[in-house]
Amino acid sequence: MRDGEFRDHYLVYDRKSTDEADNQKNSLAYQREENLKFAERSGFAIAHISLSGFCTDGVIAERHSGFKEDNNIAVNGAGMVQYRIARPKFKRLIQVLSKGYFKGVICLSWDRISRNKADDAIIAKLMRAGVDIQFAYAQYDNSSAGALHMDIDGMFAAHHSRVTSEKVRLAQFNLREQGICTHKAPIGYLNIGKSNDKPFDPDRAPIIRKMFKLYAKGNVGISDLTRWAREEGLTTPPMRRRRTKEQMLSEDDVARSPKVTFPVCRGAVQRILSNPFYIGKVPDNRGGYVDSKSHKPLVSDRLFYQVQSILHGKRRNISQGKKAEMPFRGMIRCSQCGRMYSPYQTKGILYLMVHCAEGCTNSVRNHRLEALEKQIGDAIERLIPSDRELAELDARTLTEYAAFKEQLEGHKQQNERRKRKLREDLEYLKENKLTLLKNGVYEAASLVAEEARLNNELQGMEDKMRGAEEGMEPEFLKDLEKLSELLKSAHSSYILTNSFKKAAFAQIVFSELSLSGNTLNFSAQNGFKMFESRFDSEGGATERRSELSPPGELKKSIGKVERWLEKS
Repeated sequence: MRDGEFRDHYLVYDRKSTDEADNQKNSLAYQREENLKFAERSGFAIAHISLSGFCTDGVIAERHSGFKEDNNIAVNGAGMVQYRIARPKFKRLIQVLSKGYFKGVICLSWDRISRNKADDAIIAKLMRAGVDIQFAYAQYDNSSAGALHMDIDGMFAAHHSRVTSEKVRLAQFNLREQGICTHKAPIGYLNIGKSNDKPFDPDRAPIIRKMFKLYAKGNVGISDLTRWAREEGLTTPPMRRRRTKEQMLSEDDVARSPKVTFPVCRGAVQRILSNPFYIGKVPDNRGGYVDSKSHKPLVSDRLFYQVQSILHGKRRNISQGKKAEMPFRGMIRCSQCGRMYSPYQTKGILYLMVHCAEGCTNSVRNHRLEALEKQIGDAIERLIPSDRELAELDARTLTEYAAFKEQLEGHKQQNERRKRKLREDLEYLKENKLTLLKNGVYEAASLVAEEARLNNELQGMEDKMRGAEEGMEPEFLKDLEKLSELLKSAHSSYILTNSFKKAAFAQIVFSELSLSGNTLNFSAQNGFKMFESRFDSEGGATERRSELSPPGELKKSIGKVERWLEKS
């Protein structure tokens, strides 16, 4: 692919929307068939390439909303506006198309490739850059009328998603106003696909009813009650395990993992005992509870509130002692609200959890540390430039150095004149101190301050020129190559080392780590900025390379990585 073998070939992009119910147009199999037929009729060659987690025989199949988008944006020093693409396969598609690895992409219609304005803008930029985007269900000629046709299709695609979203929200609101359950019923009830009918679970409801009665006696603790419930055979309702990243990126639209049950845990028992659902209540639209029309009470109000009294009476305020030593404490934030993830351990497994601010849209607040360490390792690997990329960085740096040297020569005379003037002013002050003080031109303190100001300005100019001349010297390229090699070795060690050393290395490489759902966002430390900035070069101009990774920062980073490798 990188050698240009598929530059005259197309990819096929199929997307099944998660915003609405299944229909024929949304079927991945249907889209694949229609797009391949269109490619055959039109004489477009499909790239027969398979990349794990991306495409199979040139066909990309993705199940993801095209309407939802990340609201976070970042603006760098060069005025480049950046935002995160929510769809993982679409993001990778944009990357390979922008690099010119393929001639273009074929999709069914505009609303399959985009349903929000931000992604519309990316697609439009790719088309203007010469990427050929073809639609099996629409043809846009290269004219103002064709552009208008495309704008209208994009507008209606976004409008359709907004209308769907509004309908869902309004339907949920109206159901809650009527006292109908709009969420999944808890353990003890059956979810049979109807909001207005949540019948008792014949196997679990009797056990839960007896749990309330046992706890109301006041001589049974939560742990003992949990043990008893397990012995009675109380389990969670059948559910599918959380899909792995590989399963999420799978193109199989049918195969799903089987549903399994789990024994209830202590936390589940506590949630059962404090849930008003068991006395026939459901949430309303004002933060309270109303009588349900979807289900019947499992326990009486008297028994429920007796249990609440015991639960509240057993609560104690325990002062927090010294925090346990755990890896990645205070290192990762929520991308939306900025709150910090905290590590904790349960059943021998380490997790990171965040208590997000009210209204935060972060949908995933618990992460297994092992999975996060893998993501951080992948982020480190992304920073490592290939030999080709390193050669491009070197070439770009040398080109900038040549241009910079020309500019530098132009500024030298002007700077020399300014430095000469500063030296003359300093000399004048030294020779005429008494005269200036006697005539009241300066007071003693202001004379000293003026002399210091001139000295500082002169020294600053000399340091700036020296730094500018040294910043792009060939020594800079040697440091860059050395840091690249060290990063490769450190990444291999990172994979094998323990969590504490992984956290230490992450602090060396990254200045910021944050999570948005299951996506890890990062910003590199100054010494590694140059490796991170090579991605920006695909989208436009960036700051000068020497400004992204100053020589001093490169040497500091080399020293830190070397010390970390010695300890590991």
